[in-house]
Amino acid sequence: MRAIEISKPGGPEVLQPCERPMPVPGAGEVLIHVHAAGVNRPDVLQRSGAYPPPPDASDLPGLEVAGEIISGDLDGSGFSKGDLVCALAHGGGYAEYCVVPVGQCLPIPKGWGVLEAASLPETFFTVYGNVFDRAKLSAGETLLVQGGSSGIGVTAIQMATALGHRVFVTAGTDDKCRACETLGAERGINYRSEDFVEIVRSLTDGKGANVILDMVAGDYVGRELRCLADDGRLVIIALLGGASGEINFGEVLRRRLVITGSTLRPRPIEFKRHIAQQLRAQVWPLLESGRIKPVIYKTFSLEQAVDAHALMETSTHVGKIMLQVAR
Repeated sequence: MRAIEISKPGGPEVLQPCERPMPVPGAGEVLIHVHAAGVNRPDVLQRSGAYPPPPDASDLPGLEVAGEIISGDLDGSGFSKGDLVCALAHGGGYAEYCVVPVGQCLPIPKGWGVLEAASLPETFFTVYGNVFDRAKLSAGETLLVQGGSSGIGVTAIQMATALGHRVFVTAGTDDKCRACETLGAERGINYRSEDFVEIVRSLTDGKGANVILDMVAGDYVGRELRCLADDGRLVIIALLGGASGEINFGEVLRRRLVITGSTLRPRPIEFKRHIAQQLRAQVWPLLESGRIKPVIYKTFSLEQAVDAHALMETSTHVGKIMLQVAR
């Protein structure tokens, strides 16, 4: 099969076309003929050498795919050979064929194309698993998303607003802020020229946000604690601003704040299956009704993965960057 491999750690140019043996599904797995795959920040980190794949994962990048089930262990799954699905992969998505656990497959939402469906799994599993499963965002609560124009950000905006929550976001330009507002964010905050702590507290009558989804960390964390409401929860899912920072633990104690975080890829299959079930029950109806829409910024061919990664590193995009696999 055709695939894109990381020839050595480095810039986008180290992504090279190659031929690999077709993977073979094991117990609880299916083989998908990939029609499209998403490009995500962890792919970029893996390519640069900063996020090595787990020992049991493919060395090929790619954490989300959509396509046709060719074969595999389908007993009791509700899927059949020939079904079109999207799936969270453990790596290997930049290829013509990819093996995934069947519990991490979801049907293509009615009314959606395969390309659009391939943009869902990585960000939807991440957002639901952290904002709703881990941070327990509840009725009447507000969410602040750092990096609202990213794939994670546009997913969090749409998912939380569709479920009835007020959402505030930060982004790096006024245009990105306005784009986030068109997706449902109540207020986009330009972090280069505005103080997100002051604005969020002002818009919540001084209370602050109940949950913050943070991809920055570093010196943002101290400011985020001041931005949280009492009993608020800060969920860190990436360290784009650094792995350390100074915080006031007295504030954590006085206001009963929670600082937590997670990475999705190392989590067990059972956890990911649980999130898939929650997505199908709670979120898939919102996709099929049109309350959540695909946000795809640009699509490249599989062989143009270098260009896709170069675009992601500019951070000029709003939404998802996709790879389409010729069939």
